[in-house]
Amino acid sequence: MKRFYYSLLLVVSTGYSFAQVSASAVINSTAAVVEPIEITKSVDLHFGNVISGYNPGRVILSPEGSRTAYGLQLSPGNPGQVSAAEAIVKHGSYNYSITLPENFKLFNENNPNQFLLINEFTAIPELSGDDLDILKIGATLNLEANQAAGFYTNSSGFNVTVSYN
Repeated sequence: MKRFYYSLLLVVSTGYSFAQVSASAVINSTAAVVEPIEITKSVDLHFGNVISGYNPGRVILSPEGSRTAYGLQLSPGNPGQVSAAEAIVKHGSYNYSITLPENFKLFNENNPNQFLLINEFTAIPELSGDDLDILKIGATLNLEANQAAGFYTNSSGFNVTVSYN
């Protein structure tokens, strides 16, 4: 009887050894390489001549290049250099996002302890071609009451980043 069970066990276990224990499939793979997104500055951001007042004030420079003053005056006879910033974005046929700084400081060339704060950056992309946009950038310039006269600048510049969505 032991031999019978042993033989039955041997037959049953060898039957399982012929069962399928693996399978395979052929999977194809593809990739599309797109041109990297590029941004190149073409025009710097210039707020022009501003007349300080007894109260704090601000100048809003729109992405289209128009200025509006609140709490201070703009120099009507000599506006100085006024321009919204511009950059050329090469993006192919893909959508992208724009990252602007939260704020940026300009320092008085003669007194670095005096500064102006730029914030509220805005950008408008204008289609220039099938794969190019002109990115126009405006911002708000903030002045303290009795802001010290002088030329304010910051040679480090501020970053504008574009990224594919």
